[in-house]
Amino acid sequence: MRKVLYLLLLILSFSACKSQKNASLVDNNSFKPGALWHDSDSMHINAHGGGILFYNDTYYWFGEHKISGRRGNSAQVGVSCYSSKDLYNWKNEGVALAVSEDPESDIVRGSVIERPKVIFNKKNNQFVMWFHLELKDQGYDAARTAVAVSNTITGPYEFLYSVRPNAETWPINQPEIVNKSFENNLEGWTPEWRKAVDEGMFVKRDFKGGQMSRDMTLFVDDDGTAYHIHSAEENLTLNISELNEDYTGFTGKWLRIFPMGHNEAPALFKRNGRYFMITSGCTGWDPNAARLMSADSIMGEWTYHGNPAVGENADITFDSQSTYVIKVDGYEDAYIFMGDRWRPRNPIDGRYVWLPIEFENELPVIKYHDEWDLSVFNK
Repeated sequence: MRKVLYLLLLILSFSACKSQKNASLVDNNSFKPGALWHDSDSMHINAHGGGILFYNDTYYWFGEHKISGRRGNSAQVGVSCYSSKDLYNWKNEGVALAVSEDPESDIVRGSVIERPKVIFNKKNNQFVMWFHLELKDQGYDAARTAVAVSNTITGPYEFLYSVRPNAETWPINQPEIVNKSFENNLEGWTPEWRKAVDEGMFVKRDFKGGQMSRDMTLFVDDDGTAYHIHSAEENLTLNISELNEDYTGFTGKWLRIFPMGHNEAPALFKRNGRYFMITSGCTGWDPNAARLMSADSIMGEWTYHGNPAVGENADITFDSQSTYVIKVDGYEDAYIFMGDRWRPRNPIDGRYVWLPIEFENELPVIKYHDEWDLSVFNK
């Protein structure tokens, strides 16, 4: 009898512990930057370099599916998708875009798929995904962007093509580049070389084949016009490129921002009619200080404001790099900075740093919180 009671107590204790464990993993009610973030299956969310699409009262998080080990920074699976009603708790919706097994495909297993972003085209009721693509075994030389589409938000997405944007078109803010000539023997990083880059040396170099496109994001404006924002010119310059009505190609209207500024990881959002962009410097996988820019017109003049992060470890953006800014539905003035804490030696262990954006003198400010929730915002 004692043995039976003992076994019964063990079973009850195990069940209670299991329930407690599962509850703690899948019933989140706050954000804990840098902590393991479990989905509804009690697995760490695998959606790195991601972006958010809010659709039909649900948030969808798309990101890079990572694995462990040295191959983890190349695409071995594809693009993951998660869904949430509250931004705290996420359900794994599976692989939205899978790598190809066709060795001739641009997205063959082993290629590099980074920073996927999805937007919704109201004109044709289609979901459009763009991402940074590097061809297999070519390092980061390809510097392409790629597009895929789906009639359902969670996919599967059909890969269309990859490209370098804006071939044989000149930037609208520096049309004079067409008449400039540059020496081919300039030594890198000298004042003469910097001046040449600023004046469009790389633009002219890449004119025929299209401009480079590495770290990227997407933005849809209030009038439905969509834009592709990407690092170009060996990551020395940011471009803002207008997409066509289907969001699957470029119109040829594009802008250079801060030539020689060395910006990557762009995250663009709009507040009270003003455009803001958070970026990072270029230090590989290592974090650095974020940068903030603003403009009154997305295709107009941009102003640099310095680092929006303040406080301890602001110089490394709290050990993270920007990827997206979420506008929280149902709140009057609520924006969340999405950052990645990269783990290149074990990519699957990459963490997420989500922080509330405050506004001081009408400029975004990011402060660190060990734990926080949406109550910091006013409804």
